[in-house]
Order: sequence, then C-alpha cells, then structure tokens
Amino acid sequence: MQCIVRTGASPRTATRPRPPAIAPDASVQARLHLVKSWTMAVDDTCPVCRTADIVCGKWTLLLIRDLAEGHTRFCELERSLGGISPRTLSLRLRALEEEGIVARQTYPEVPPRVEYALTEKGRALLPIIEDMRAYGTAWLDATGDCAPAAEVELSVVTA
Repeated sequence: MQCIVRTGASPRTATRPRPPAIAPDASVQARLHLVKSWTMAVDDTCPVCRTADIVCGKWTLLLIRDLAEGHTRFCELERSLGGISPRTLSLRLRALEEEGIVARQTYPEVPPRVEYALTEKGRALLPIIEDMRAYGTAWLDATGDCAPAAEVELSVVTA
C-alpha cells in the first residue's frame, strides 16, 4: 500500500493553494486535525503514514530529542529550541501529550512547577532520531553534536 502526501503544487511550477481558514474559537484538537488533513492524506492502515502523521509536525522530532534527556521544564525546552514561540511549543507539547508520547507532571508548589518527559511510547521513537543523526552524519555532512541552541551559543561566546 502506498502513502500519499499532499502538500500542494511545487513552488517552481505553480502557486501553492491556501489552506482552509481555521475558526478562531476552534479547539486545539480541531485545529491540529485541520492542519494535519491539509498537509497529509493519511491511510489509517499504513504504519508509516500513521507514524508520519504524529512525528512530521514542525519541532516535534526536536522536542522528542530534547526530552530524551529526561524530565524537562517548559522554559528549558523553549531555550533549547531557539526560535520556537511559546504558543507553538505549548501546542506541540499538548498534541504529543494527547498522543501519549509525552507525560506532563504538575507539582503542587508555589509557583507551580510543570515537567515534561517521554512516555514508553515516546521513548520508542528515539531509534528514529538516532537513525536520522546517523543519516545526517553519513549523507549530509552534518557533523554537529546536536547540542541545544542555548549551549551552542554559550560555547561560541566562551571560545
């Protein structure tokens, strides 16, 4: 069976069609469903399509990579993923939590402390990230250590 990915026309040959409008009062789940349905035609019986439906969101694999280190707070994730907006980070974490990939732990402290960690289902995605690291090194001449953005900036400043 073949997975079909629909992303619009190639920018070289035509203008890309505009996605449907999202109602301002739509729930997060409804928004994610609309975005997913616009970008991919998913065959619910194909394991590759189902996995791609979850992990192909922007920032998702980088979030999983950073959560592989253990329990992480929101602000730490925001720092490690330089360029992600707090809203996008919040939406991605919520979507991953709904999929059972990320667990959210709230501590009854003042101020409240929230930590995120990968579940068993989330840790099962780590070999994909390791394979991507190996592919990038072997085929794309990417030789970085995949350190979070904040650590890379610090090493440049102190060098």
